[in-house]
Amino acid sequence: MPVDSAMFWQYILAVHIIAVVVGFGMIFAYPLLGVAGEHLDPRAMPWFHRMQSMLTQRMINPGLLVVLIAGIYLASKLHQWGTFYVQWGLAMAVVLGGLFGAYFIPNERKLAEIAARDVVAAGEGEVQWSREYQNLRARVASVGTLASLLVLITIVLMTIQAGA
Repeated sequence: MPVDSAMFWQYILAVHIIAVVVGFGMIFAYPLLGVAGEHLDPRAMPWFHRMQSMLTQRMINPGLLVVLIAGIYLASKLHQWGTFYVQWGLAMAVVLGGLFGAYFIPNERKLAEIAARDVVAAGEGEVQWSREYQNLRARVASVGTLASLLVLITIVLMTIQAGA
């Protein structure tokens, strides 16, 4: 089928997929970027955590909104509201939206503050991360792994149209 004869819902599906890639793609790079940043320039970690918070607000949350709006359109247009994969996707939009808004943003900001404090405390010497920073970073990483897993499971369920 030529591109110009694609149905409107197919373009919306493309927007839906693009929003997932753009909105959630970066969360898979955060662990590597965090480890690399800590080893290459520990003094940059406050910036890294501020950047995470900003990206959550300005890319992930808007991306999630586009995913949700496009998904609602697609579920309505294709009469798929009763299918498991649509119900799962809707639930995950709520869960992930809550995690990013209520958990990640405030904790990423807190990580930035604690990291900045630890960098200042190090003076000109080697940065030693406080137990508070290490514990919070480990908790945020664990919840980040869960969020990444939920995104991957959702992609699989959407792709195979589970329950359709």
